[in-house]
Amino acid sequence: MTVKQTRHRELEDDNHMWMRVLGSAAGGGYPQWNCTCPACQAVRTGDRPCVPRTQSSIAVSADRENWFLFNASPDIQGQIEAFPALHPADGRVVRLQSVVLTDAELDHTLGLLLMREGRGLEVHSTPSVRETLTSGTGVLRTLEAYCPVTWRSITPGTPMELGAGLTYVAFDVPTNKRMRFEGAEEHGRVIGTRITDTATGRSLVYLPCVQQLTDDLLAELADCSALLIDGTCWQDDEMAGLGLASKTSRDMGHAPIDGPDGTLQLLSGLPIERKIYIHINNTNPILLEDSSERRALDRHGMEVAVDGLELQI
Repeated sequence: MTVKQTRHRELEDDNHMWMRVLGSAAGGGYPQWNCTCPACQAVRTGDRPCVPRTQSSIAVSADRENWFLFNASPDIQGQIEAFPALHPADGRVVRLQSVVLTDAELDHTLGLLLMREGRGLEVHSTPSVRETLTSGTGVLRTLEAYCPVTWRSITPGTPMELGAGLTYVAFDVPTNKRMRFEGAEEHGRVIGTRITDTATGRSLVYLPCVQQLTDDLLAELADCSALLIDGTCWQDDEMAGLGLASKTSRDMGHAPIDGPDGTLQLLSGLPIERKIYIHINNTNPILLEDSSERRALDRHGMEVAVDGLELQI
């Protein structure tokens, strides 16, 4: 197994699955427009080593010609422009084939509205997510008024074909986060995905939102070649400690990295070649490259995603 990395560079080997991090921050991006936490101030002033990030989304491909989007952030236009492989070919022929949604959160779905100029869009989601986007936020209903939308229903545990040599299987991610919109099913509110290259059998697990890493979820990570996982907060009480919110990280649906039941302890010993935190909140000190928290991740073999990171899997 080989997992290679590059950033902002085109590679020619087409015998592997490719993954591009389009955005690596949680909702609001980094820095967040209304925040003066230490990490946001550092990126504005340049006093400490850190780089801005857009809201989380990834693109995958088996041939670097046909690309599939996992989540569509509000920053999708800039993310596409920053990645030449996603630029239109002839006229308005686009390389993005479909969008797979892991949940109905605004930072993962508002980008759909910015893709309305296309000739049509294929969207994969669970029935729960579709219901929230139709009757709750209205995102899907609004999108359908501008362009044809083909909806493909995701059933966790059932293999789905993306096309161009890629398949995926979704798995349910339990959460008790308060539902903002009534009517959607509890089952399927949040999913993770295992994306597989059918030619090589190698796989990538994308899990940007997880409230608790249960034994069942840890089993879903077995034998994957690379893992992109929720890195929203370092501590469960991070927001409260900064005087920014009363909710804990778990209240918001995200397991903290640190602590006896945090993701770092549970993941650091797993035999996965690349383990990378994504969906990182602006308050998280791992964004500061000289922080003790970042050094702790380095010691445990964990990485921090940055916009433009590419993996060849």
